[in-house]
Parts: sequence; structure tokens; C-alpha cells
Amino acid sequence: MDAHLSKEILDGIKRARKMALRKKNRLRVHVGEEIYPVLSLKSDGFEMESDAAPHLRGLVNLFDGGRHLAQCLIIHSEPEGDIMRYEFKRRTDVTDGPAKDFAVDQNAPVALLR
Repeated sequence: MDAHLSKEILDGIKRARKMALRKKNRLRVHVGEEIYPVLSLKSDGFEMESDAAPHLRGLVNLFDGGRHLAQCLIIHSEPEGDIMRYEFKRRTDVTDGPAKDFAVDQNAPVALLR
């Protein structure tokens, strides 16, 4: 079965898909004081709308809502239609606690009671 859809219907489907991605996605890229929304995150980079995305390059911070996920060194690749793809040169994930540079004793107390 061969189905052909008009250009208006295909454009409407693309707009609806983008709106759904925007609503459910809280990912943001912070560059200095500027904040840009991210459509999707992949292992080797992320995607943004090309009309909202400048040609970013260099060090950026990746956030999920208010939670800092990673600090990334990025370059932009070629746009694909209305989506701009950015690739990671380096991605350093942010940890919640301090780095452990010592061996943890198996019998160490978890907390102190007073």
C-alpha cells in the first residue's frame, strides 16, 4: 500500500513532533549567561532546533532542569533540515559527591550518634 501525504500534513506532523519533544524534555545547554533548549541527547552529542541554536563551539554546561549533568567541549556539525547537531569532543559527567582518593574501610561507621 502506497500512501502519499500532502506537504501541509507532513509539516503539521513535524511541528507536532517538535512540540512533543520540547514539552517532555527539560534538557538545556548553558553557555555563559545564555540558555538554549536541547531536543535530544545522544552518547556522542545532542540536537537542537536550528532556528534557536547558534553556532555553538567550545565549553558548555549540560543541565536537566536544575540538575547539572555534564561539562562538555563541543563542535557543531552540519544541520539536517531544521535540526542542528552538536558533537562532543569531551564530556565530563558531574558527580554528586566528592572524589574518593582514599580506600574506604569496610567496617567504617556510616554515621555518628550523639
